[in-house]
Amino acid sequence: MSEIDATPSSGRAIIIGGGIGGLLSAKVLSEFYDEVWIVDKDEFPDKPANRAGTPQDFQPHRLTPRGSMIMNRLFPGFNDDLLAHGAPSSLNKIAHLSNPYGSFDMPNSENEATFSRALLEWVFRQRVERISNVRFIPKTDVIGLVTNKDQTGVTGISVRDRAQDRQLKTLSADLVLDSSGRSSKLATWLRDIGYTVPQPDVLKVSLGYSTRHYHIPSHLSDEWDVIRVDGDSVKNEFTGVFSVVEHNRAEMLLWSAGGHYPATAVQEFEQTVARLADPLIAEVLKKLEPLSSPRGYRISELFRQHFEQMDEWPTGLLVLGDAFCNFDPIYGLGMTMAAIEADMLELCLREQRINPHPFYERTVLQRLQDVVEPAWWLNCISDLQWSGVEYEGQPLVGIDFVQKYFNVFLQQATSKHNFELFLLYWGVNSLLFSPSVMTDQQMVSSVIADASSEDKRWFTAFLQKRGQTLEEYLNQLPSFSKATFVPFPPE
Repeated sequence: MSEIDATPSSGRAIIIGGGIGGLLSAKVLSEFYDEVWIVDKDEFPDKPANRAGTPQDFQPHRLTPRGSMIMNRLFPGFNDDLLAHGAPSSLNKIAHLSNPYGSFDMPNSENEATFSRALLEWVFRQRVERISNVRFIPKTDVIGLVTNKDQTGVTGISVRDRAQDRQLKTLSADLVLDSSGRSSKLATWLRDIGYTVPQPDVLKVSLGYSTRHYHIPSHLSDEWDVIRVDGDSVKNEFTGVFSVVEHNRAEMLLWSAGGHYPATAVQEFEQTVARLADPLIAEVLKKLEPLSSPRGYRISELFRQHFEQMDEWPTGLLVLGDAFCNFDPIYGLGMTMAAIEADMLELCLREQRINPHPFYERTVLQRLQDVVEPAWWLNCISDLQWSGVEYEGQPLVGIDFVQKYFNVFLQQATSKHNFELFLLYWGVNSLLFSPSVMTDQQMVSSVIADASSEDKRWFTAFLQKRGQTLEEYLNQLPSFSKATFVPFPPE
């Protein structure tokens, strides 16, 4: 494949993986390539249903405002599609958010659909199927990459049909984009064709999820949007999340990290719910009819690849979503990051169309890393508070300080019922606003000034040990200036 052949303007693009990231990528790539093929090992259902290739389907899913904004630009009106297929609206319902310092009851003023992962994926797939130059190739295993003779460019993929003769076949492409999720084999495939792949950053989280579904009467469905009870990491308490999805179904999730797994046995599950720090969820569940037994989901580790640091990278190859960097699902960053990365991919391809240059794929990888960085940093800040969670990789600047500061910030916002501070905290941690908004010197100084005597002593001792002023220390924190966020204050 020549350098000019890699220019995104015509030809065929192949996406590995037909999940949320793959569907968003297909919408983007359909504007730059004559053909877009989506290859997946599953057979796609003709109605909303869980797929074997997405074992997390049974667990709750939720969009952040940032993810919803991007998805609505790519698929205008998709929220109406969700509502039309039975998803309830969050309008005028209550979000009860509890943490170790207190709780908020916040009425929702937005007409947002709340849904299962299966419904969202099905709605997006229906949209993509109507794009004339997109084709789905289901029930197909991807075996590896196909390259040119000197292995400097990817020219397609090697596949095996699950349903027919099981023989190896080659699908040719001008671009291959891996969106196959956390089970991606891209690093292995690259090594197989002679590339040296850097070790990824790894967060050894030992996450445990357990979810049970319930039938919820309409009068309760009309009252509650979500009830979230965050457990105290110091006490190894479970976090519980209750939410309502389509067809009068409620999802009840228990979560913890560091190998402290929630039960999947019915009696133990219900006992754990009853012991949550806030009793509201247990009170609501007493009025509901169980539809399933609890179902578990575990993740041993999260990883962040550093393909952008490779000395060489083949033309005609990109990667996006969990195959590039994956996150703890409890924070709702996975689908949002897939949307942010698809948004960045589109921007890079538009720039390449206007001003083409060789090896543009490496630029795309770096730009994707720029938008991934704050999400990975925030994820590590949260999960490393749990005993048993370990990190291996490139240094995480400011983690100890920011963990303490974020907890003090949340404590003040909650105990004083300061909605402005709480929404800022929530907006940063859901990737709406840059973390730099919260680590601004004036903001940090104000929070520390209002902190308890014990917390003030902690910050003083921390800075004295490093021989730095607060200003000097904050100046060395990541600025995330190359990432993309909504302006703050919102325009």
